[in-house]
Amino acid sequence: MPAPAGGQLTMKKLSARVAPLSACNSPVLTLTKVEGEERPRDGPGPAEAPAGAEAGRANRSGCRCSGLQLRKLSWGLAVVLCVCASWAGSTQLAKLTFQTFDAPFTLTWFATTWNCLFFPLYYAGHVCKAADRQSVKQRYRECCRFFGDNGLTLKVFFTKAAPFGVLWTLTNYLYLHAIKKINTTDVSVLFCCNKAFVFLLSWIVLRDRFMGVRIVAAILAIAGIVMMTYADGFHSHSVIGIALVVGSASMSALYKVLFKLLLGSAKFGEAALFLSILGVFNVLFITCIPVILYFTKVEYWSSFNDIPWGNLCGFSVLLLTFNIVLNFGIAVTYPTLMSLGIVLSVPVNAVVDHYTSEIVFNGVRVIAIIIIGLGFLLLLLPEEWDVWLVKLLTRLKVRKKEETAEGGGDLGSGPRNKSRRARSSFAR
Repeated sequence: MPAPAGGQLTMKKLSARVAPLSACNSPVLTLTKVEGEERPRDGPGPAEAPAGAEAGRANRSGCRCSGLQLRKLSWGLAVVLCVCASWAGSTQLAKLTFQTFDAPFTLTWFATTWNCLFFPLYYAGHVCKAADRQSVKQRYRECCRFFGDNGLTLKVFFTKAAPFGVLWTLTNYLYLHAIKKINTTDVSVLFCCNKAFVFLLSWIVLRDRFMGVRIVAAILAIAGIVMMTYADGFHSHSVIGIALVVGSASMSALYKVLFKLLLGSAKFGEAALFLSILGVFNVLFITCIPVILYFTKVEYWSSFNDIPWGNLCGFSVLLLTFNIVLNFGIAVTYPTLMSLGIVLSVPVNAVVDHYTSEIVFNGVRVIAIIIIGLGFLLLLLPEEWDVWLVKLLTRLKVRKKEETAEGGGDLGSGPRNKSRRARSSFAR
């Protein structure tokens, strides 16, 4: 960064920090959020600035602020569409893949291997955007400070990265295995209970602030799970599928809470390096499991030519896009908007299932979807939502009183004006 020169402060933009999301704003499989960007204040102006200059500066700052908010909302719309399309598309493509390639763990392993691309993609963005470009080795060493003073050692790899690699694999495998058992609409809406599980774990483990509205949301999520089970008549096939999705949501919640507990916060480069390390862990230590499943014929295919490589690569690209947008899209928009993309994927999957499968949207299933969606939306409320609501109601009451007073003043001034006009005309 350039040093201040000429007695004038140079505007500096510090690196944004990312950390695990709390229950109020955590998207599904992400571990990061922007905590904030610190910008130094402008240097002090003259002691006696003209009022017109102050007003001009206020107007310009208001325009900049509104322009920034508009830009964030525009990016938010794009991010919502991208999250919705990638999440719903990967779910539907996984369902299509299992029709000819019944190997959910192999698909999980193949898609997780693509996590190795996170850090190379981040470094490519760093080269294109950063003013002071660093070499790959320099950037890698700087990002390794996230794991401590000694960097990424073998002990750190097995104690701080390997557990998250296992949780990542379990989350995706249970989700994909559930797609084999039940329809994608039920899978996607049940996975939204992830937010409720994050809140409960954060409240118990991290001692997060207690909020009654989030307890209500957690109760709604549990009630929705029970109703979703009842919608299919408690058949063993559907019960297993629902249990798998709930297990996947629980693993994802445990992943995020443990990340916050053990690792805290990280910069974007550090988060990209961490996700790439999960891909490396998958290649080194999880590769043996698909091999074992193949030779034991648990997940068997007759020929490698029969593998739908297009579907596998398409699913991996969509899942990689989903995770990139969730983990780094927060830099350009609000986390709440990103979470809305998860909710919007539910009706998208419902429409696709309606035309491609024999799903029956009975009353119980529809109510369960609405209840879980409502609980998800309640968890998006900020911690100060009640304060904001009180302020909004107070402003509305004050505005209503002012309008009533103005209306009464206009009515009272009407007769006086008429009498004045009458007296003036009589005098003439």
